[in-house]
Amino acid sequence: MKELNIVLYEPEIPQNTGNIMRTCVATNTKLHLIKPLGFKIDEKSLIRSGVNYIKEVELLVYDNYEDFLMKNQGVMYYLTRYGKNIIHECDFGDLEENIFFIIGKESTGIPKEILEVNYDKCIRLPMTNKTRALNISNVAAIMVYEALRQRKFHNLEFEEPENMKGSAYLKDRRNQ
Repeated sequence: MKELNIVLYEPEIPQNTGNIMRTCVATNTKLHLIKPLGFKIDEKSLIRSGVNYIKEVELLVYDNYEDFLMKNQGVMYYLTRYGKNIIHECDFGDLEENIFFIIGKESTGIPKEILEVNYDKCIRLPMTNKTRALNISNVAAIMVYEALRQRKFHNLEFEEPENMKGSAYLKDRRNQ
């Protein structure tokens, strides 16, 4: 099976990246960061949201967008409020495809020059006209879980693992 990947283009806010790290660990998704970053990649910088997961996440860092493109092959999807494709119309179900969800920096998104040459792979998440965009950690989670849904949540747990509280946790609590 090929992989799902989240790509953060020049992320600025460490808490967002930390939240995305947690999502990536929970879903066996690779995380790619394209420099420049608005923070250092260390436990201190990511302490509030990702510190417990920083050692578990499969993380790759690139000097720039061109470096990322040279080192990766697969289908690239660009998340932008300007996209014309809608999530439910996209097919992420092919287990033989590497899929990359590229999410822009919090302040300005993905540069227009990149979006224009990838217009047919730009996705917009439907929302009201009362906000410009969702938080990037929400976008990452929505995209990964839609792709996983289409892939029938391949290799994910459907019950609470026994090494945590276990699948009988609620049942046991009810009988006390």
